[in-house]
Amino acid sequence: MFETIAAPKGDPILTLIQEFQNDPRSDKIDLGIGVYRDNSGRTPIMKAVADAEKYLLENEITKAYQGLAGDEVFNGHLQSLLLSGTQAEGRASTLQTPGASGALRMLADLIATTRPNATVWLSNPSYINHRPIMERAGLTVKTYPYLSMETKAVDEIAMLEQIETLGQDDVLLLHGCCHNPSGADISLEAWQKIAGLASKNGFLPFVDIAYQGLGDGLSEDAKNFGLYRERIGGAIIVAKTAEIARNSRAKVCELARGTYSMPPAHGAAIVRTILQDESRRQSWQQELNAMNQRVNGLRKSLVESFRLASQSERFDFFGHHKGMFSLTDFSDDLISQLKAEHGIYIVAGGRINVAGLRESQVVTLVNAVITAGG
Repeated sequence: MFETIAAPKGDPILTLIQEFQNDPRSDKIDLGIGVYRDNSGRTPIMKAVADAEKYLLENEITKAYQGLAGDEVFNGHLQSLLLSGTQAEGRASTLQTPGASGALRMLADLIATTRPNATVWLSNPSYINHRPIMERAGLTVKTYPYLSMETKAVDEIAMLEQIETLGQDDVLLLHGCCHNPSGADISLEAWQKIAGLASKNGFLPFVDIAYQGLGDGLSEDAKNFGLYRERIGGAIIVAKTAEIARNSRAKVCELARGTYSMPPAHGAAIVRTILQDESRRQSWQQELNAMNQRVNGLRKSLVESFRLASQSERFDFFGHHKGMFSLTDFSDDLISQLKAEHGIYIVAGGRINVAGLRESQVVTLVNAVITAGG
């Protein structure tokens, strides 16, 4: 039966991780996988997270299932964190999922069940997992213009021209903030125009928000606990009425029963424990702000160092982008040269994880790029 399965190509990011781990050079630099690292190169455990885990170890009394919707207290906090103070909060319903990709797949399955002929529109470029998730749910996938490789900014004119053509059978997938892989975010004015077009033309906005707090700030980005391996996610459905939202959530729970069944409890319990306690919550927000400032500081250093080394403003886009990533125009040949000669690992296509860089590595990276003709 399985003899017909061809050898897999392998995920480009996961393959790069393995290559990096096997590289014996002590001065190697990993700018591939999308995780935050501190200035020592570690992905730290937040103090609030460590404190919450200690509390749970001492006070948790069961490992029983929590149900298809997961931790309901977590769900309430997540919904409030994203929608508090908006009209949408009163007509929304939330369920916990295994990671953000779990939420994407469950919502894709909901769309496929209720509107099987729907087309999901992805930005060009978009998160590498968006297309396979939507296609494996049976949905048609198309792209809309997004990043101008010339300016490294969003081509909002071309983007809005395409969005204006969408109708009731279309789903528009948007990045809430800190666009992956480009780092280029939509302006507030463009967001307002998209909202107006959705109301007028009837397409469904589908917002993926994975890096809240790492752009302009927690409230400005409108959540990040650094709990990558715990796979914590949530799907929030905003409908015309609270009843429709609840019915939609019940349908997603039914769909979840046929896939992962119950979401894992531990990560959501950590988040709940932090958000329920004001001192832990403040500690988390302070640490998140410090992470945000560090990433923005790295962006500033990159701009200054590239200006000095190249005697041009060509790399100023690092300062305009938000969040962990920036999409460069580095060729695959240049990326291969940086890996072979300098031990600098960058994903094919040119996405750089700025949040994985140490301050001490900025000049090394800049000089390597300029020397290689980047």
